[in-house]
Amino acid sequence: MADCCSGSCGSARAPDPGYRKVLWIALLINAAMFVVEVVASMQAHSASLLADSMDFLGDAANYGVSLFVLGLAVVWRSRAAYAKGVVMGIFGLLVLARVLWTGLGGHTPVAQTMGAIGLLAFAANGVVAWCLYAFRDGDANMRSVWLCTRNDMIGNVAVMLAALGVLGTGTAWPDIAVAAIMAVLGLTSAREVIGRARQELKSSETQNG
Repeated sequence: MADCCSGSCGSARAPDPGYRKVLWIALLINAAMFVVEVVASMQAHSASLLADSMDFLGDAANYGVSLFVLGLAVVWRSRAAYAKGVVMGIFGLLVLARVLWTGLGGHTPVAQTMGAIGLLAFAANGVVAWCLYAFRDGDANMRSVWLCTRNDMIGNVAVMLAALGVLGTGTAWPDIAVAAIMAVLGLTSAREVIGRARQELKSSETQNG
């Protein structure tokens, strides 16, 4: 997740129509899974599912930037990255609020829903990784996109492990622990994205000035 969320995916350039098509597929899958996980997290009272949806949100934003900002000036790509970082940060804070609400409210997540959606998310990322596999040895940007998706599958496994923990203990703490870790990682990535975007914008202003 770090490679992609740090902004390297956002500056990826499609070298051929095939790669552009793969990015479109990845964008649609990630956007759809973001919605699925948000809805499922509310129904299952799962903070870790909500936290995992952050990865899908960040990836969808990265693929969107890659597709829609190609060829534009660096300043516009930096502004898009800055906006993406802000959105990721806000969503990370919402996840932490959800973690706090779950912990204080005493709601035990539905482990079966967590496991099923976690498995679906793992499969979705697997499809994206398979589509990107042919481009894994390309330039740094292309490889970072593939590594990003591969690393996201680790988060999906964490959600499934949290589901097993909830099922085994009958408490929400495995879900809360996984969600808190993922939320903090998401906020760290958001801070890095915003910091890098601000540096690029400042550099651009200096060059233009």
